[in-house]
Amino acid sequence: MKTQTNTNIQYCPQAAVRYAKVLYELNISKEAIQKARDIFAEVPQLNDVFVNPTIREEQKLRVIDQVFPEEIRNFLKVTCQNQRMDLIGDIFVSYDRYCDEQNRVLNAVLTCVEPPSEVQLKEMKAFLCRKYNAVEANIEIRTDHALLGGFVLTAGSDEYDWSLKGRLNRLEQKLTWR
Repeated sequence: MKTQTNTNIQYCPQAAVRYAKVLYELNISKEAIQKARDIFAEVPQLNDVFVNPTIREEQKLRVIDQVFPEEIRNFLKVTCQNQRMDLIGDIFVSYDRYCDEQNRVLNAVLTCVEPPSEVQLKEMKAFLCRKYNAVEANIEIRTDHALLGGFVLTAGSDEYDWSLKGRLNRLEQKLTWR
């Protein structure tokens, strides 16, 4: 059964989405972007430095020059000069989404009691590619024993609930509606 849902969606500020599109259009290598992302993850204090108003902009730009790959420095400098470094995490998330959108890659979440077999997983991916006109479908598998059986497949804002728990809830709604 298909229903609309907004769970498991991380919303990003519109400014982060715009910066992500610019990052994509700059055609910076994925390796340089991943290296920058790794640096921010390994040294979380960098975020504090870049958003701290008491640290002069020149010092921040020097840090960018010393720490980050040359290919992404100008993007980071402009982001810093526009005082948007607080959005860098959201920019990277939005960048990933935009890349997937441009390459027609669909990301979905499968919540189930037991992981599906390879054949079942392949059939679900084929279903998603047909349904959403995608070239590729990535499925993140999560386990939830509260479902009792079956599965819930979430793609974008669509949810396909074929869990035993979901079926029991729908049956209960039908019986108590009268």
